[in-house]
Amino acid sequence: MLSYLAERAVVGVERVEGDLYLRTVSLRSHQGWILVETAPRRNTLRVTLSLSLIQVLPTVLDRVKALFDLAAEPQQIAAHLGELARHHPGLRVPGAFDGFEIAVRAILGQQVSVKAATTLMGRFVQRFGESLAEPRGTLTHLTPRAERVAQASGDEIVTLGIVGTRARSIQALAQAVSEGRICLSPDRPVAQTMAQLQEIPGIGPWTAHYIAMRVLADPDVFLPTDLGIQKALGETNPRQILAQAARWQPWRSYATLHLWQSLQRQAVPGAQPVHA
Repeated sequence: MLSYLAERAVVGVERVEGDLYLRTVSLRSHQGWILVETAPRRNTLRVTLSLSLIQVLPTVLDRVKALFDLAAEPQQIAAHLGELARHHPGLRVPGAFDGFEIAVRAILGQQVSVKAATTLMGRFVQRFGESLAEPRGTLTHLTPRAERVAQASGDEIVTLGIVGTRARSIQALAQAVSEGRICLSPDRPVAQTMAQLQEIPGIGPWTAHYIAMRVLADPDVFLPTDLGIQKALGETNPRQILAQAARWQPWRSYATLHLWQSLQRQAVPGAQPVHA
């Protein structure tokens, strides 16, 4: 989990230091930072947060639980996935602390490497994210709010090196979220939200499914057109891939992570993963 988050950590917003995960937080009028680590000698996570977040503590903890997929039952999932889960039987699906942040990331990650998407997201934060009132080390910025991005022009987003079609998708998504037409949180209906997402030009099935997996916490998402999935399975036909994946229902989101992880074991030094 920490390796996955570290590779995608957004400069100014997130950082992974050894076994610690740190990030900035903005909830309504409250802003600050959190630090998450494993509790010594206990199978739990310990959260340290700035005093400025005390009044929104329950929400912070709910989002930490979502980010680290603490509701999962790893033994049950691994037993169902069988041989696929042999190397990493406790693997969980990274969720989202901020749904809009991950949705933007999913758009930026379309057909580019993880490194490239992370670089673009860092620029996006620097342009549209507020500065943290009391920075903690390299944690200096808050993740951009949908309301701020909705007010930006497409050209303003394009100047960051973001392709025009993706810039327009981000702007349209921000408008839908800021107006309440789309809600990006784990308690929302998955099918309805995915349909709403795909009404936005530039958001197709891959992006909607990725958002469903990480933001909506759907345990049974699968990405048959994902290049990493195709490489891991040695198959490029989406129908054949879906047929192979049927045996992993209802835990195909976890199967997806295991397949991506298998590529890491086989990775050639210097190769760039292609999933967001």
